[in-house]
Amino acid sequence: MNKIKIMIIEDEESIATLLTYNLEKEGYKAVVVSNGLNAVSEVERVQPSVIILDWMLPEISGVEICKLIRSKPDIKTIPIIMLTAKSQEEDKIKGLGAGADDYVTKPFSVPELMARVKTNMRRAPLFEEKEKFLEFEDIHMDLVERKVRRGDVYIHLSPTEFRLLKMLVKEPGKVFSREVLLKSVWGENIFVESRTVDVHIRRLRSSLNKHGPDYIRTVRANGYAIDKKIDLPSDDDTNED
Repeated sequence: MNKIKIMIIEDEESIATLLTYNLEKEGYKAVVVSNGLNAVSEVERVQPSVIILDWMLPEISGVEICKLIRSKPDIKTIPIIMLTAKSQEEDKIKGLGAGADDYVTKPFSVPELMARVKTNMRRAPLFEEKEKFLEFEDIHMDLVERKVRRGDVYIHLSPTEFRLLKMLVKEPGKVFSREVLLKSVWGENIFVESRTVDVHIRRLRSSLNKHGPDYIRTVRANGYAIDKKIDLPSDDDTNED
């Protein structure tokens, strides 16, 4: 039986060894890449289920690697967990903005990181629900192929953005709080700041709204909904507390 492959892109040997030990203890096959310049080609060759990517690499930054992975059609949907010593909110936003799905700061809790690996694999077809397609107005979601189309244009979304859109489209008009979105998309036992939801919603809006009107409604102090009544007043993300 083939083991699920998790790629670790990390130049610090001690951290790579720690992660390898714990991933293999969980039954995964760990693949370590220590040279950032080889990272993208190795991702294409190995096709891992999840990538743990260090921000601070000597040859090329993790942010740049993340952007390159997201630009490659055959690997752009692989979940990426950014691992970094940077903890400021603007750094997190930069990492998420580059296409990362999750963010863990050093020093990190190994059990928490293992939980995040499992959570980011929930997008696999094995865990998919009975529905094959979801639609809202001109937005069409193929849950098997993991594709999103707006009208006749296919739109690239990260795995996290895909899961967020899926939640909203399944129940149009329903307002989901940030807490509910965090638990449903990131997992019950994962600590992620509520502002992380705002960052991903902002990215989701940016991708969708290039090809049509903005159906995602921000409800101040409550959360988000998708609603065809786009004339309803809504608060811009950038003005939230």
